[in-house]
Amino acid sequence: MKLLYKELMLAAHPTSLVFACLGCLVVVPAYPYTVIFMFGCLAPYITFLYARETNDAWYSAILPITKRESVKGKCQLIVFIQLFQLLLSIPCVVLRTILHIENNPVGIDATIAWYGLGFIIYGVFDLVFFPAYYKNGYKAGKAFVIAAIPMLLLMIASEGAVRLPALAWLDSYAPYDLLLQAPILLFGILCYIILICIAYWVSVKRFERVDL
Repeated sequence: MKLLYKELMLAAHPTSLVFACLGCLVVVPAYPYTVIFMFGCLAPYITFLYARETNDAWYSAILPITKRESVKGKCQLIVFIQLFQLLLSIPCVVLRTILHIENNPVGIDATIAWYGLGFIIYGVFDLVFFPAYYKNGYKAGKAFVIAAIPMLLLMIASEGAVRLPALAWLDSYAPYDLLLQAPILLFGILCYIILICIAYWVSVKRFERVDL
């Protein structure tokens, strides 16, 4: 928790924390909700770019922590931002129901399947971004461009899937359809946990070879 506290207080760019609050966009009646995940993926880019400009790597190097712990702190920060964004969206989805907002006409609704797909998008992005960044410890822009490719492809696939009649149940709030969506959520959570662990392990191995 001390590592996370340090990252939140000193390393997290304010914009990243704003992105974390954008889970509330699910109350917007006509909005492509997968864009919310893009904001969650922009947060690591902004944070790591800010860390480079403020010489956070040098500051961390003089602290009584190892490179492994430095990577762990950054991973904890990004996971915190991404999970906070998803958790914040839950009461907003409930608010949609209370306000009787119609189903999203421009893409997938904030259903159980949407959350599962979001975990997968976050997991894949983090798996590519973290190791790409920690290959040298300062090229955040290049790492983001590389990680943005699978992120965008998954976003397009998620939005396009609900256009297929056979997959229309992904976009439904009907009780039976929500039950069918539950395995997607569980699969997404499992993917996220596994992929972030792999991303952390590979990033540590790469960063330990970097000469600061």
